This record gives sequence, structure tokens and C-alpha cells, in this order.
Amino acid sequence: MHAFANHVPAVLLRLDRNPFHHGTLGAVRSLGRKGVEVHAVVEAGGGPMGRSRYLRATHPGPDGGLDPEAPDALRKCLVRVSERIGRPAVLIAMDDLSAIAVSRMATLLTDRFRMPHQPDNLPARVADKAELSRLCARWDVPHPETVIPASGAEAAEACWRLGLPVVAKWSRPWLLPAGTGLRSTTLVHTTAEARGLYERSAEAGSRLLLQRFLPAGPDTDWFFHGAFARGGHPLLAGSGRKELSWPVRTGLTAVGRWLPDPAVEEAGLRLADRLGYQGILDLDFRRDERGCFRLVDFNPRPGAQFRLFTDDTGLDVVQAMYLDLTGQRVPEPVGGPGRVFVAENYALLAAVRGRSLPWRRGGAGGAASGTTAPRGVAGGGAAEGPVAATEPPLLPGGRRPEGRSDVPPPAAPRAAGPVRGRGAAGPGPSRPRPKGERGRTEPAWFAADDLQPFLAMLGAFLGRGLGKGVRVLRGVPGQGRRTARAAVRAPRQRAQPPAASRPAPPEASAEPDELVTR
Repeated sequence: MHAFANHVPAVLLRLDRNPFHHGTLGAVRSLGRKGVEVHAVVEAGGGPMGRSRYLRATHPGPDGGLDPEAPDALRKCLVRVSERIGRPAVLIAMDDLSAIAVSRMATLLTDRFRMPHQPDNLPARVADKAELSRLCARWDVPHPETVIPASGAEAAEACWRLGLPVVAKWSRPWLLPAGTGLRSTTLVHTTAEARGLYERSAEAGSRLLLQRFLPAGPDTDWFFHGAFARGGHPLLAGSGRKELSWPVRTGLTAVGRWLPDPAVEEAGLRLADRLGYQGILDLDFRRDERGCFRLVDFNPRPGAQFRLFTDDTGLDVVQAMYLDLTGQRVPEPVGGPGRVFVAENYALLAAVRGRSLPWRRGGAGGAASGTTAPRGVAGGGAAEGPVAATEPPLLPGGRRPEGRSDVPPPAAPRAAGPVRGRGAAGPGPSRPRPKGERGRTEPAWFAADDLQPFLAMLGAFLGRGLGKGVRVLRGVPGQGRRTARAAVRAPRQRAQPPAASRPAPPEASAEPDELVTR
């Protein structure tokens, strides 16, 4: 157990309205168990997380909500919280909107809070889907082929070029107005749907992107978590795979496993290094038909399942960031791969709907021991399958950015285990893990030393979510059921010439809000 000077309080900021956000509870427990005084600025009292014994106090968010383009209300809110605490505190954003808003007013809060240095509006740039596509093309990070249409006709043409179905995303999803039916990500099946979405660009507040659809499967969804000091120096990082997600194959991680993969880790480390990123990040990857991991999302904050990446001493990315921001030494990570994370409420729904339990599968799909590496990876060796070239965004008229190489450099082999230190890892055997450490499971909600959040979640989940859960499990509405199945099984199709008449698209898609999200 590493030493922990806990004299500096911590403030966790979450501005979304999800009462079941288990990532915030994980951060409360992680720091609170080390004796840190933890405060949370959240909406609606914090939900079950507000019952944790490790939380000193909850504070309401900005009056009247937050305008992400004018975050002065949040600044006033944080100043009030700081005055109540009475001394400087570490500030950690737990959702994209919070990270973007804090970065825009960081210079006004430096006397009250210790926070990562993220210049040039960096969180908003990497969370912007269009900017992320350009960064991937510039730095040879594999990314789904992307088109940024400049008209409805170009949106329709992109569908034929990419092959239906295609994935439609709004460049800045945090600007989407409530109550419009617009979703951050939509699976588009017809050119008429693509045209209709483009025509709502002004209403959405940002540009529309169309991406090649990457079908989901049992070994396709991976993620990378990392905490970085100034200059993109890694403090703690690792890669993992989704075993179950909710909604099935399309949503957040219900069950995940820490599995080192050199391609995923190299891509994450390369991005952080090039950006000079300081702070915590969560990257989502999808493995395509050729075995290439393509970056589909960049979240400039901890993922909800960040506690998966906890080493044998209890160190995780939130603790590592706290230690770095308070001037303390971050210890070298010890062990960790093979751990399993379970979000109990979502795992139950996913297991029932998907009729499978990931820990009962063997072979390449994952073993119960948690020590089996991904396909083609032994002790952090090279991943199976070719690494395809990054597909850059297509500009109007089919033009591609110039000045780039079409073939990314091969990923260097990496030893299995937590990533620490730029370029420090190389091929070689990992430390044998004691039998009792293998496949250790981290529940999102249940904790013997902090039962109240679990009980509150269970009561709220059963009381408020039972009706909705039954409808989802039965596949209602029907359009949502067809979409979920399409995201799992639909083959890539080359479109035929457009027919003279096609049915008009529905006003709003019934797909899950994100194809890949935390």
C-alpha cells in the first residue's frame, strides 16, 4: 500500500443528469478510502452516489444548468464550493461537458483549484468528432473512414461511397438541444435519412459526420485508460476489452476485462504524447474486419469503468492524477492485468438480453482465469492480423488531407502489465501473478465497506427502471430492436444506385445514443 498525503481535498464535477453514473462513485471511494476529503458537484443530489460514507458533501450544480459556450455560471458555482471548503482542492471532471467547461475557465480558477494544464481548449478539440478525425489522419492513428459533407447531396453521395449502413455523428454532441430527438450517434440505413440529418445541422449546433460502419462482435470493442503528467508522460495506463455492454453490443461497458494489447496501448500513448496531454483520458476502439483497432471516441475524463485499471496496491488513474497534482510521487504500478469490472445493474440486463455470461466463455473469447491474452497476443506480443492504414476524413468533393503517410508505423511489442513511462516497456515475460490475484473482480456498486450506494441503486433501479427494463428486454419499440440487431450482425453492403422513391426517414432515430460509449 503506497503512502498517501491526503491534506488536499478533492472536488468531483459531474454535470450530466445520470443518477446511475457509477464512475463518480468509484472516484469517491478511491480517494475517500485514502483519507481524502471528497466533495461532489452534481445534479439532483448525486443519486445513489450521494449515500457513500466516503463523500464529505454534495453541492448543487450551476443554477439553471450550464451553457457549454458560456460557462460563467459554473465558475460562480465552483467559487461558492471553494469558499465552503475553505482551502484549495484538486478538481476532477467526470464527464465531457464538465471537462470542456473547466478547461475554458481554468485560468480563473487556478488560485482555488489544482487541475490538469490543458491549453488551447484541448478537451473540446479532442471531444470534437471532426477534429479527432483530422488528428488521427495527421498522426497515423487508425480511425473509421469519415466524410464531412457540405450539403445534403454530398451526405447522400457519402452513403454510396462508404456503403450502407453508415454511422452518423454530430461533431460536438454536447451542443445538442434537449427535446429535439437528435442523438449524438445514429445508424443510418438510407440516403434519405442522411439528407434529413444534414438538414438539421443548424438545429444540432455542429457539423454532421458520416463514418464507415464497423460491425460489432465478441472481440471488437476495446478501450484505453490513462493518467498523464505534463507533456503526455504516462503515470498509469492500460487497455481492456468489453465482455458485455448495455445496450447489447452498442453501449457502455457492463463487464470489462483488463487485457494488454500493444496496438491499443501504442495508439493511446502516441496520441497523449503528440497532444502533450495532461489529465485522465478514456479512448474507445473498435476492431475492424481486418483486425485493425480503429479509434472511434476520445473522452477527456475518466471512463465510468476506470476502476478496472487498479493495480495490486489499489492505485488507479484517479489516485495517480491526485498524487501528481498535489506534488506527490506516483509509485510504479504493480500487476493489474486480468482484473474484471462488473457494473451489476447493466451486466444483469446485458446477460439476460444477450443470453450469455462472459466468464463462462473459453478460448479466444476470454477465460475464466482472466490471464488469457487477446488473440495473437502472448505476454503483450504483436496482435493478430494486419494493421490497416488510417482512413483520413474526406473533405467536400472527395479530397483528402495532404502531407501524410498512408501506412502507420508498426506497434512495438509491449510486456503485459500496466503501462508506465514513455518507451519504457519492451518484450519480455511479466511477473507471475499469485493465484489469488488472478481475475479479481471489481463491482461498480457493491462494496462491503460502503453498502448504502448499492442498496440505494438497487431500490431505484428496481423501482424506477423496472418498467423501462421490461420494455427494452421485450424489444420495444420495434425500430430500436431492429437497430440493435443491425449493429451486431449487419454485414457491410455496397449500396445500389438510388431508387426514384424512398420512404421518408423518421423524425428521430430510435437507436441507442452511442454505438460505443462509456
